[in-house]
Amino acid sequence: MHITVYLGASCGTDPHLAQAVRELGAWIGAAGHTLVYGGSKTGLMGLLAQSALEQGGSVIGVEPECFMAQDLQYDGLTQLIVTRSMAERKAKMIHLGDAFIAFPGGTGTLEEISEIMWAPLSRAAELVSFANDKRLLRHAQRRLGLLPTEPEEKPNMEEASE
Repeated sequence: MHITVYLGASCGTDPHLAQAVRELGAWIGAAGHTLVYGGSKTGLMGLLAQSALEQGGSVIGVEPECFMAQDLQYDGLTQLIVTRSMAERKAKMIHLGDAFIAFPGGTGTLEEISEIMWAPLSRAAELVSFANDKRLLRHAQRRLGLLPTEPEEKPNMEEASE
């Protein structure tokens, strides 16, 4: 399965978020899935790619040309796809993905995830989760069959949005 993950190129201030990103990347790699992400070596993006690669996973980065000149791409990816524009990048990431997860990010992350909501429904792509809480991430992973099914507390959407 190709899992497209949207997240920021900075680490933010919550260490739990970085840990959740590392755990997701490690799981994707260890489970034999392919990570599709924005291609950057910085922040949460870099942590995600590194953790998937460390577990022997395949990682596809999709980086627009404008960022290549700034040397922001993660070296050592399984595949780096360079696009001419951000619009082409978004389309390529949707095309490659079978499932989608969004971590907190800036306006770019919000815009990218909104593209999925408008993507043609001719494919079996599904918006999985806005992973702003560890419980939401675990719930999304169980829904996808990424974690064993076991009794769990359903995520509290009011708490998760805080």
